[in-house]
Amino acid sequence: MARKAIKYKTTQPPKFAVRKYNRCPLCGRVHGYMRRFNMCRCCFRKLAREGKIPGVVKSSW
Repeated sequence: MARKAIKYKTTQPPKFAVRKYNRCPLCGRVHGYMRRFNMCRCCFRKLAREGKIPGVVKSSW
């Protein structure tokens, strides 16, 4: 229920503009969000490994 309430809360416009924060649309994570890809680092890593993000390749050392 808590996650459902948080997801609903994010759809509402904030009372003040500075209270807006980015949330991953796939898993709902707040921290580790990458604006360029519009997802958190966990989802980015998973999708990049599967090759579902075009132009992203795993770097090797």
